[in-house]
Amino acid sequence: MLERRWSDSEKKIARRAYEAARQAVLARTLAEFKAKAAAATDIDDMWSIVDGSRQRRRELEELLDHRYSQLPLVFARLILEGHLDERQLAGLSEDKLEEIRRDVSYFRSR
Repeated sequence: MLERRWSDSEKKIARRAYEAARQAVLARTLAEFKAKAAAATDIDDMWSIVDGSRQRRRELEELLDHRYSQLPLVFARLILEGHLDERQLAGLSEDKLEEIRRDVSYFRSR
């Protein structure tokens, strides 16, 4: 992957968009967890929730990778999952926006 430099203003835009999307992802995850926990009726349900939570945590750690080299890919996934709108990335350089758009197209085609 090509290493791109992020200007200070781009870093601020990226951080703001990332944090907003991160909060949305975590809020949805917590709501899903609470719903599953409320619906649990036996110990097997509990262990299923625990196992699912571990898996979800691994997925979130991958999804919410804030390394600048990974942000275009992260933003593309967040856009596809409905946690981020491309308009929140206004101000990033056109090459970064194009990379994000390419990644969105790639994920849609999979």
